[in-house]
Amino acid sequence: MPRPELFFAAPLRATARLAGAAAFVLAAFAVLPAQAADRIKVGVFPSSAALPFYVAMNRGYFKEADLEIEEVPMTSHPLTVQALVSNGIDAAVNLVTLEGANMESRRPNTLKYISLNGQNAQHVIEQFVVKADSPARTLKDFRNGFKLFSAPGPANIGAARAVLRKVGLAEGKDFTIQEQQIGVHLGALQSGNFDGGYTLEPSATIMVAQKVGKRIEAGVISTYLLGNKSASAFAAGAVMSGRFMADKPDVARRFAAAWARGVKEAQADSSARGYLVQGMKVPPELAATVPLPRIVMARDMTPADVGDFQKFLDIGTELGVVKDRIDGKALVQAF
Repeated sequence: MPRPELFFAAPLRATARLAGAAAFVLAAFAVLPAQAADRIKVGVFPSSAALPFYVAMNRGYFKEADLEIEEVPMTSHPLTVQALVSNGIDAAVNLVTLEGANMESRRPNTLKYISLNGQNAQHVIEQFVVKADSPARTLKDFRNGFKLFSAPGPANIGAARAVLRKVGLAEGKDFTIQEQQIGVHLGALQSGNFDGGYTLEPSATIMVAQKVGKRIEAGVISTYLLGNKSASAFAAGAVMSGRFMADKPDVARRFAAAWARGVKEAQADSSARGYLVQGMKVPPELAATVPLPRIVMARDMTPADVGDFQKFLDIGTELGVVKDRIDGKALVQAF
């Protein structure tokens, strides 16, 4: 008679083989690399309107959305448009709307705005400044060959010229104006090469605090071009390229959601301005005082917002910055 232990040997060997196979499968899964986060290249122009980007970066909202963000510095809005067209970037957090509209009128579905930055005298971005010791008190004092610089790009210098014409000044007679990169505006006043200029935040706050310059008037687009100080001049906003949204709709949706979280906290949490210190090189003691635009997600635009936006775009067409009239509702994408 066979020994009793032989009756159990085969089942035990089979069990051992199954356990070994299971262990091998588990080990194989253990060594598989974790799925990589989706990578997005985002263009960032140096304006305080980029604050939601730094909030979302520093507070981990992009990471929570399983996104790996590559920040791409942008020195002008035409370069941002070029980067979107050439697939050099997938999105941009503060592209002027007139330049975006111009490209969209020429090549539909190139880009869409997911949020807009409302600017006026209360929600300050654009403004005219002069040297700290200048006798100028109003825009009408920009006479006798007043030398001005402007934030770069056709939209910025076009708006600056239009405002000065509205107050009765003539280019070439009363003033001259040249585009200059935002980063050199403070030095342009310090050097004495310019009497003043059309600049953006946080550049203006820094030059005023350092007693290099003084503000003459802010929110000039709403006041002089829209004809209503309380109107929102939606002069810039966050965009995504049409190609990116079409090719990666889920990634685009997650980016928009993380951006919206950044927008909400940038406007509701005053401590969020601290991210301007590293992101925009704002001196720590000034970060809390830098003004912000009224940033509105496309999904949250009111009928009044839609009207203000359309009026601004139509002005861009009149100025020749936008080639053909474009419907503002077709330029935004709600998520």
